Amino acid sequence: MRIAIIERMDKYEPNRPFEDYCYLDNWFKKIFDELDILLIPILSEKHIDDIVSLCDGLVVTGSPNDINPEYYGQELIEGKELKFDEFPFVKTVVKAFADVHKPILGICAGIQEINVIFGGSLYQLIDGHNLRDQSMHNVNLDKESFLYEVYNSSKIDVNSYHRQAIKTLAEGFKVTALSDDGIIEGIERDNIVAVQWHPEALFDVNLFKKFIDKYIK
Repeated sequence: MRIAIIERMDKYEPNRPFEDYCYLDNWFKKIFDELDILLIPILSEKHIDDIVSLCDGLVVTGSPNDINPEYYGQELIEGKELKFDEFPFVKTVVKAFADVHKPILGICAGIQEINVIFGGSLYQLIDGHNLRDQSMHNVNLDKESFLYEVYNSSKIDVNSYHRQAIKTLAEGFKVTALSDDGIIEGIERDNIVAVQWHPEALFDVNLFKKFIDKYIK
């Protein structure tokens, strides 16, 4: 089995020899090594049809880069800066997999991008969810959802590293996880599942395994 996974862009610290770099968090390597599944990193939309034909599904990872609000009909709020515009690249990849009905799992920025790709919008800035000290918070799961199948519980604790969130849900999607303060933390549509938290950082192998078992095998 082969799973495609999106690499992300960031900037080195000042005075480093190279300004920009692409990366993939090591958590994903550990999880997919555990599952004995080959990861195919994607750095470009070039030859994406070849990648789609090779791979059984797609993981849309988290990112340090916010989506330019022009893609969902808003202006950038005052004081906010954007480093890299990854959205056109991610949109091309997601649409290529969706067009042939291959499963997609979105994580953190991935849930936001998936929502915008399919017509939804975002809150550009929210409070109380960028908890870099590894604090956890509650999310409530819909009992008629894939996420409930994974956790067998209507309430779970998750980590939280995000400053944006879904505002208007994309057509055809269902909210399947909601935080106590009303932030959308999980959405599903057919074989597309996306979560706002970082299951890879929690080494939540079970979520990835259940996704593969249900939608790929």
